[in-house]
Amino acid sequence: MEKRHILQLITYLGTMKKLLLILLVLPLHLLAQEAPGSVQFWDTLKNHCGKAYEGEIIAGGKEGDGFTDEKLVMHVRSCEDSEIRIPFFVGEDKSRTWVLTKGADHLILLKHDHRKPDGSDDEVTQYGGLSPNTGRADIQFFPADQFTADLLAHAANNVWWITLDATSFTYNLRRIGTDRLFSVKFDLTKEVETSSAPWGSED
Repeated sequence: MEKRHILQLITYLGTMKKLLLILLVLPLHLLAQEAPGSVQFWDTLKNHCGKAYEGEIIAGGKEGDGFTDEKLVMHVRSCEDSEIRIPFFVGEDKSRTWVLTKGADHLILLKHDHRKPDGSDDEVTQYGGLSPNTGRADIQFFPADQFTADLLAHAANNVWWITLDATSFTYNLRRIGTDRLFSVKFDLTKEVETSSAPWGSED
């Protein structure tokens, strides 16, 4: 075989080797892509399961609103693969629980479970909304759904969002088109004593 042909063969084999390496590595690269933001958010929140944290109102607090001057505590009480329940205690009021549900499409549904002291459903309960996309690891948005609009006409324009990082969890509400804004921020660096069960829970 001529030297020229040998060199061409070596070049060809070298090219094929590079292509083979690309084909072998590419699927691994795709598999190594980051999980959706909602999955990262979910996993971070689950790391706090069983723990309770104290918070403070950072926007929207008003004297006599039932929140100001009360001790505010969130308790990441139960964590399942598809549901996380977070009671939100306002002083001795144990009526509120934030319920996050993750679907197969990785979208997250936020609902507000409100109970009376005897554990029965409040007249206004289960309002909230579904995240419109998988969002980011540090923030998830929840526009009001149709159930909320039918239950509370004035809340049809509500948008809730939760921010989450290494030091804080913040629950927020904005009513679009109005000056309604409420935010409560919890310090995740200081675990507090776990409060007793929310109304409607057996233990």
